[in-house]
Amino acid sequence: MIIKPTVTDLLKILDNRFELVIVTSKRARQISAGSAPLTKVKEESSVTLAANEIAEGKVVKC
Repeated sequence: MIIKPTVTDLLKILDNRFELVIVTSKRARQISAGSAPLTKVKEESSVTLAANEIAEGKVVKC
């Protein structure tokens, strides 16, 4: 099973792994709390949804 987007793909968007973890976890918590996903990817995992949103450029670091 290949997981998309990969960490390597996401690190092209964000500066480092620490920043990737922070941005992904913050957005995943928002999705878990009821925020509507910004991606059309059908996935149950809030972390995967958050990663897809970052890869699509719909979530940026603050």
